[in-house]
Amino acid sequence: MSGKLKLKGKLRAYVQAPLLLGLILVLVNVGIYLMDLRSGLILSGFVLVYLITMLCMVLFARPAMNAELVSFATEYGQIQKRLLKELELPHTLLDESGRIVWMNTAFERLGDKDKFNRKNIHSFMPEFKRELFPEGNETKELDVHYGDCDYLARIKRIALRDMAALTDMKDVQEYDGFLFAVYLFDRTALNLALTELDNQSVVVGYIYIDNYEEVLESVEDVGRSLLGAFIDRQVKQYINDLDGIVRNTEKDKYLVILRKSALNTAREGKFKLLEDVKAINIGNEIAVTLSIGLGLGGLSYAQNCEFARNAMDLALGRGGDQAVVKDKDSVSYFGGKSQQKETTTRVRARVKAQALEEIISGRDTIFVMGHRNGDADSFGAAVGIRAAALSLEKKCYIVLENVTPSLQPLVDLYKSMPDFEAGSIVDAAQAVELAEGNCAVVVVDVNRPGITECPELLRRCKSIVVLDHHRQGQEAIENATLSYVEPNASSASEMVAEILQYIGSGVKIKSGVADCLYSGIVMDTQSFTTKTGVRTFEAAAFLRRNGADVTRVRKIFRDDAADYMAKAEAIRKAEVYRRDFAISYCDSEGLKSPTVVAAQAANDLLNINGVKASFVMTEYQGQVFISARSIDEVNVQIIMEKLGGGGHMNSSGAQLKNSTVEAAIIIIKNTLDSMIQEGEI
Repeated sequence: MSGKLKLKGKLRAYVQAPLLLGLILVLVNVGIYLMDLRSGLILSGFVLVYLITMLCMVLFARPAMNAELVSFATEYGQIQKRLLKELELPHTLLDESGRIVWMNTAFERLGDKDKFNRKNIHSFMPEFKRELFPEGNETKELDVHYGDCDYLARIKRIALRDMAALTDMKDVQEYDGFLFAVYLFDRTALNLALTELDNQSVVVGYIYIDNYEEVLESVEDVGRSLLGAFIDRQVKQYINDLDGIVRNTEKDKYLVILRKSALNTAREGKFKLLEDVKAINIGNEIAVTLSIGLGLGGLSYAQNCEFARNAMDLALGRGGDQAVVKDKDSVSYFGGKSQQKETTTRVRARVKAQALEEIISGRDTIFVMGHRNGDADSFGAAVGIRAAALSLEKKCYIVLENVTPSLQPLVDLYKSMPDFEAGSIVDAAQAVELAEGNCAVVVVDVNRPGITECPELLRRCKSIVVLDHHRQGQEAIENATLSYVEPNASSASEMVAEILQYIGSGVKIKSGVADCLYSGIVMDTQSFTTKTGVRTFEAAAFLRRNGADVTRVRKIFRDDAADYMAKAEAIRKAEVYRRDFAISYCDSEGLKSPTVVAAQAANDLLNINGVKASFVMTEYQGQVFISARSIDEVNVQIIMEKLGGGGHMNSSGAQLKNSTVEAAIIIIKNTLDSMIQEGEI
């Protein structure tokens, strides 16, 4: 074996160097002969001795040297193997399926050696999924948790022949291909330090008392200071228990500073403060409600403060009585279960009307648009805004992309007006072409840019006005010059009817315009049976004085025979789930507006005794539309938000893509189960 051993590289050059030196001496000896014979003879003797010595070394010493080299290499390999075996870093080898074929001592100490040996690593470390293993020469990293420790796992793909040094690895011949080398780096201490650092990060927040003035007015003079003291004590005690700082900025507003760990505690308790303040009662007829806005995760304290302001705007825009937590990536909502209280004052409506008048007066062209697949409320509000623009002698266009069959009678009624101007109703493409120069867009009955009739119009117009009665969600129209979102209002048409009374000396509207606005109120209040207040009837009275015809509006909302029977069938097939929720579906075949029929069926299901909320699904335009309705016991908005939708506390909806009605029903049931278990409903 030693005779067959061949040297290479630097070692070979080192061994051959004396022989090459002997050849050089022979050549030098020849040159010396030519110069001096005596000197050449003396050098020849030296060269002869040198060559004989080198020859003896090659013949006798080289086998011994080869044996020493083999011995050194063997000992060196054993040292390498021992070092790898005793390496403090857990290390293991996996076959192509993820089964452990070798492990070092540190890996064995993670658990029972027999438990690990020849077992698939996925069985006790689920993070190791075969599809996550590297396919080439790259190194993959995974976060792994095992026992009480966190590890960073690095996985390297290697050829089986590279592991020949591991001579105790069994059944090597079984594997033909690659192995995976896995190293586990313990990051438990690092993660604990990072978690502690994250828990100490600052959270900025605001707490507003939603109905401070109204609550004080409901209490006798003697008890007002006492009620204010109770509220103040409740708020400060709650924040102090969280080891936070709270300071009054105004009589009904607080600035809050917390650690993130305290925020997590508040999350787990579902912001108990919201319910605690409602329990305060010293004779007040109205329950106290709070809005909480918290911001975290920003690059600076100032950015956290901005997040907190945005969160508070969302909380107030959604009707108050809730906590909103916003960071750079997401928004979370808590509370919002109570029924919203209507405000009887019109001060805000008057202020917004004056601001709207100034915006319209300063623009050459006005566009008005609602949401996609417009309904009576969005169209009625648009018609009312156009009437206001015309009274200020401004050119105004209504953007209406598609007229649904249920909306067609109302559009025909508006077009039949004697003074109707042809071309005043345009589609999205025409609106984009006309949107040049000094123009503004008024968005009604929607505050989400993605579902407006023409999102491009929002980017082309210099001024944006939002008038809506839906509670705000995470997606909202940005950079609005004027935003009037009033969740307490029954409909956008009610809001516009109020605004018309404060523009100039009051806009005089035609009977056709009054019919459109009245239709919007009737539609969203289900003929004044849902979400109606004093201001709703006052707006209806204003429209009646301006010629709104109740009989004509009622005829507009009459159902076709097919729609009526489909609605009746949806009610017949309804399932009462968990004794409180009615769930059904509406067959869309042969219906002109299946979504409208589904909504009507959801409304009618609330007439069943004991039903707190209803959900009706229907397939339309390749999607499943969900109509959710309730009276006052369940907030269907937060349920629909779980499915990517939204709306009102009592009237909401969602759209599911790539789904079926059957799958949607299962999703609704699972969502209800989860929210009931979590105490959200």
